Amino acid sequence: MGIRKLKPTTPGQRHKIIGTFSEITASVPEKSLVFGKTKSGGRNAEGHRTMRHLGGGHKRKFRLIDFKRNKDGIPATVKTIEYDPNRSARIALLFYADGAKTYIIAPNGLEVNQTVISGSEAAPEIGNALPLANIPLGTVIHNIELRPGQGAKMVRSAGAFAQIVSREGNYAIIKMPSGETRKILSACKATIGSVGNSDHALEKSGKAGRSRWLGRRPHVRGVVMNPVDHPMGGGEGRASGGHPRSRKGLYSKGLKTRAPKKHSSKYVIERRKK
Repeated sequence: MGIRKLKPTTPGQRHKIIGTFSEITASVPEKSLVFGKTKSGGRNAEGHRTMRHLGGGHKRKFRLIDFKRNKDGIPATVKTIEYDPNRSARIALLFYADGAKTYIIAPNGLEVNQTVISGSEAAPEIGNALPLANIPLGTVIHNIELRPGQGAKMVRSAGAFAQIVSREGNYAIIKMPSGETRKILSACKATIGSVGNSDHALEKSGKAGRSRWLGRRPHVRGVVMNPVDHPMGGGEGRASGGHPRSRKGLYSKGLKTRAPKKHSSKYVIERRKK
């Protein structure tokens, strides 16, 4: 873990801040757990561009991540910590006692040769996955399910963590990374600890070319366009463009976009802070 700032030997390296990759122990992924990942370039089946600013980028292989952790009671040994180009967090390769191999998101503090286990009987230690009903109050968690057996849907990016605040009937009250407090069924599983690679937020690309390697094409601001191209275009000099909005005219700042009758609103106790 950690970051390093490079010497300004070139304009691209002057502002570049990248991770140290010191925790990574393998450079080649497990062959049985990867498959090819296709790119759309922002085009649909007819070849028409439906998403702007996408295209190019380095070729990637997709790593199959076990978000369900349903091999209860079978201990697994951490074999390697690896880089995953498809996510901000690092991933860990597990070798189960029955011979199975899976990838999981590597939590902060997980080390090679450490043993992890899942199930209701598991101890609340880093890397173990167990139902929310069996996790002590105040514990830091990640990889949280929304429905039992569905697989982790929330708190999966680098440095993220949630916390169990209290319990209410069949529900656990969870404080999310956004500040939102919500109910989640106690039968849902979560993994102990926070997601690793917490210094990811401190990284700086240093040059436009690194965005191109990630498959991001140049993003043109609406205020620099002409009125025919964007609602915020036109004007003399550097005109601000009035209310910020999209090309379709939808307001982009301050307008509430959450559906008023959204099903999950009844589980939200306190909304995230603005």
